Amino acid sequence: MTEEKSDKKSSAPSPVGKVEISRRRLLGSTSVIAASAAAAAALPRTAASQTPSVLPPPQPPFQGKIGRTVKDSTPDFPKSIEAPAGAPNVLLILTDDVGFGATSTFGGPIQTPNFQRLADSGLRYNMYHTTALCSPTRAALITGRNHHSVASGVITEFATGFPGYNSLVPPSAGSVGAVLRENGFNTSWFGKMHNVPDWMSSQAGPFDLWPNGLGFEYFYGFLGGDSDQWHPALFENTKPIEPYFGNPNYILDVDLADKAIAWMRMQHALAPNKPWLLYYATGTAHAPHHAPKDWIAKYKGQFDQGWDKVREETLARQIKLGVVPPNTKLTKRPELLPAWDSLSADQKRLFARMMEVYAGALSHADYNIGRLLDAVEQSGQMDNTLVIFMMGDNGASAEGTLQGTTNEVGTAANGVKESIPFLLSMIDELGGPRTYNHYPVGWAHAMDSPMQWTKQVASHFGGSRNGMVISWPARIKDKGGLRSQFCHVIDIVPTIYDAAKITPPDVLNGEKQEPLDGVSLVYTFDDANAPTRHGTQYFELVGNRAMYKDGWMASTTPLRLPWVTTGFEPNPDDFKWELYNISEDFSQANNLADKYPDKLKELQDAFDVEAKKYNVYPLDSSFASRADPAIRPSLTRGRSEFIYFPGMIRIPEGSAPDFKNKSWTVAAEVTIPQGGANGVLATIGGRYGGWALLMQDSKPLFAYAFSNQPDHKYRVDSNQPLAAGNHVIRVKLDYDGGGIGKAATATLLVDEREVAQGRIPQTVGVRFSLDETFDVGQDTGTPVLEEYESKMPFAFTGTLTKLAVVLEPDKLSDDERRRLHEELAKALEAVQ
Repeated sequence: MTEEKSDKKSSAPSPVGKVEISRRRLLGSTSVIAASAAAAAALPRTAASQTPSVLPPPQPPFQGKIGRTVKDSTPDFPKSIEAPAGAPNVLLILTDDVGFGATSTFGGPIQTPNFQRLADSGLRYNMYHTTALCSPTRAALITGRNHHSVASGVITEFATGFPGYNSLVPPSAGSVGAVLRENGFNTSWFGKMHNVPDWMSSQAGPFDLWPNGLGFEYFYGFLGGDSDQWHPALFENTKPIEPYFGNPNYILDVDLADKAIAWMRMQHALAPNKPWLLYYATGTAHAPHHAPKDWIAKYKGQFDQGWDKVREETLARQIKLGVVPPNTKLTKRPELLPAWDSLSADQKRLFARMMEVYAGALSHADYNIGRLLDAVEQSGQMDNTLVIFMMGDNGASAEGTLQGTTNEVGTAANGVKESIPFLLSMIDELGGPRTYNHYPVGWAHAMDSPMQWTKQVASHFGGSRNGMVISWPARIKDKGGLRSQFCHVIDIVPTIYDAAKITPPDVLNGEKQEPLDGVSLVYTFDDANAPTRHGTQYFELVGNRAMYKDGWMASTTPLRLPWVTTGFEPNPDDFKWELYNISEDFSQANNLADKYPDKLKELQDAFDVEAKKYNVYPLDSSFASRADPAIRPSLTRGRSEFIYFPGMIRIPEGSAPDFKNKSWTVAAEVTIPQGGANGVLATIGGRYGGWALLMQDSKPLFAYAFSNQPDHKYRVDSNQPLAAGNHVIRVKLDYDGGGIGKAATATLLVDEREVAQGRIPQTVGVRFSLDETFDVGQDTGTPVLEEYESKMPFAFTGTLTKLAVVLEPDKLSDDERRRLHEELAKALEAVQ
């Protein structure tokens, strides 16, 4: 595929025959609109020379005069806070699960012309680092503090009751959204969040840790770790919405760009002197890898050479571009990762296609980011807009198993087996709305070239090093330059404050603020050779840890492969340590631990100091025990009976009744009108695992999906339509017991008369879905059975009075419960 020129506009051409506004016709001059836009962008932003140390600032005293009448009085309006003069707009862009060696801007095989476009007008950073995992990186990004300092030592779904890990970002670590808002900016957030604690993500709130509560005035996006791009579980502020219904061409990356452009234009049209913060966080390229077919087709045949060759090609390009030093070595492939040449012809064809899908998805996201950049440019604001584009919140994801998948949650959690013949039968569906797909581990490793390891592995740069570009045309003069100062995600907020001339507040919303942990990168803008000011940085995730100090890095050797999550929870003290001279060894290819034991000991001691300072202790290398919901607050714990009413939708699985590994009953009180009724009465999950109680042709039907495979779909349905009038439709599921995800018998009853019964040979034992929900009266996600896909959301057309749920206790043994937690950990790993 030929890469587009980096300065080429990414907006689509106008349709043939479209009549466009002529500026010459409208105003008699081709330059008037451009001149007025530039003038509006250049209007001075007046403000006090020093920003307040207490936010929001106290109400100023009345400076007028109050007499007995208005005639004897002098008015005085309180002055609102204005941003510092010349403060730039701030556009933060963050993609998901993209390794250092993925994009063409950093020598990778995936074309990203809009990432390149910013690099050409700004600076590339090749020593920028994240935490190696989703929630931790995102919490550090918006606060400017280390992830353990803000209670985000791991993803929210693994939160434990320790200060560095409970997922409750403290009010003493105010976000960049809150600080900029109180300093005269408009603030917004589009896309992924994944920092709301698991038990706070329902419509019951509380909402103080949702984007709006963190200082972002407008939010349009999703809260979970991943999202179906075709059917995303979106919120507008705190209201759940489903914009994909009625739009057969809907895909999230287009929608996010549309909404971000509209918001930015509105702010600029109404308040051109007021700067804005727009945080744009795509769900791409986290699994599922979704993209329009024409974008996937652009990469046909581009990866037939396999992951080993792609790694070699990538390093060669990186050296040629100068984004890695000429002496950089390609690290070795892990022994348990198969060589490409060892694969069968069918495996090669399948796996190459999976990589084509990933590449198409990332290029499609880049294109839509380009549409946003075009809109900023067309509004005349680009010159004074600080754009910080972080390509990935961690390294590429190795959670797709050794052979990839069409059903991430099913294979990760519920024991679903996908044969190569089945996967090949789905090859043309990959990336489309009927797959929840992920690529094999080998491609993740290749996308992190030239480094070793992947996402999750905080000890090595394959997990933590990402490409970053900063563009600010009005300020950065070394356009197209490269910066190699060591830096970290915690440096982004200090950079924004420095650029905007904002002093971090001492008090925010009544809370004394903790100091920022990062350092501003503004010092790098004018001097490529400026000494690194971020001289010390610790890394830690799930026991994998590292210590960077003055050009050296000590790293633990991973004891658990990132694609293996069960059966092994090593003692944190059992990890061996490696040592690297980063100033001479860009990719961590040469372990010097035996040669310099004193240096290794120095860095190990330094890690201990940092760990105590930033709430890293206690170290915890477990997965399964942290996945246990019982260790966190819950809205459903101790409850066995629930009453719901129509319209109660988008209830997260963690806040819904637990229908797994136990017997249960669901009963719906309905009124059937003359002529019958159809639609969903209740459902949880969907295409990839779930169940639904519904009416088809006025006949009750219970549908169950163990997975997306046709032979994993089960139905228990009545052959008699219901007469008009009041009825109680009930499904009773009798679980066989004997372990996790075992068989069950489903009985369908109408007015307590059995109308159908059937066997469910295997039930979902761990997790129905990663992003679908429990809905009453309609289905907001994907269908359990494809036969009603075209009718979605398939709202019930009769009257649903209420829905009752009764759960019986599960009868799992301690060993079975332990295994359940292990399998749940595998499922939750997929949302990191």
